[in-house]
Amino acid sequence: MREIVNSVLGAYNYVFDELADPRTKHLPLIASPIPVIVTVIAYLKFCTNYGPRFMKDRKPFELKTPIMLYNLFQVFLSIYLFQSGIFFLLSKHSNLVCEPLVETVEIPRRTTAAIATWWYFFAKMTELLDTVFFVLRKKSKQISTLHLYHHTMVVISSWGATKYFPLGPLILVGTLNSFVHILMYTYYFLAGLGPQYQKYLWWKKHVTIVQLVQFLIVIAHNVIGLCHTCEYPKFVHYFLIFNTSLLFYMFSKFYYNSYIKVRPKKTEETSVKIKENYAKKGKRLSFGQ
Repeated sequence: MREIVNSVLGAYNYVFDELADPRTKHLPLIASPIPVIVTVIAYLKFCTNYGPRFMKDRKPFELKTPIMLYNLFQVFLSIYLFQSGIFFLLSKHSNLVCEPLVETVEIPRRTTAAIATWWYFFAKMTELLDTVFFVLRKKSKQISTLHLYHHTMVVISSWGATKYFPLGPLILVGTLNSFVHILMYTYYFLAGLGPQYQKYLWWKKHVTIVQLVQFLIVIAHNVIGLCHTCEYPKFVHYFLIFNTSLLFYMFSKFYYNSYIKVRPKKTEETSVKIKENYAKKGKRLSFGQ
């Protein structure tokens, strides 16, 4: 029995300590997978079961000020992540095609970029609040399968990236995604300021187009990575290609249903009232998430 326990502990230590990147494995919530697993399960349970049941006989919470502050926080965090990613990708210490898996010499610039990956993981954790706000404001129609899958998968994958592969193709993914989120959360913030700003928000659907272009770049980048002889694990490229292709399909479907599919025409008066209602209530206009 003791041998079995020692084998299990040895395997656990090997997977979650020895294989982990020494630059990031000591950071908060990274050492063990348990906090992330518990967070994801609690998130899904709250958003699909406990939360709706709790709100069933209650009035929706307004939450306009907390949401406005949250959107502003996400904008500035995304700017920091995008800036960090761009500076690293354009530096001499980055290789877009073939990143070394094992660092033979510690380079401070690469260590800084690896640690910045943790902030990307932190951002994905905080973005779970998107769905929590939907539940507390009784906007259950906006909690789609795409929304739940996207938020759940980015938390899990960003945790894995931070722990094992903080550099490599994942830096490009985080940089592009952060740029999209600058646009997206800026839109949410402006939409919550009031109906007088609606005339400046004509670019909603273009954010989804930028998301789709982002997915295509990521897919192409990882296909190129597969074509090179490199020590970087091929399964990371395969995972990114598969997951990003699935997201591209789901977001494309959202875009088609939202902007291309023929729908009954609304009167001008009705359209204006709907937009004003979105603004007054700070309603988050979905981009497919």
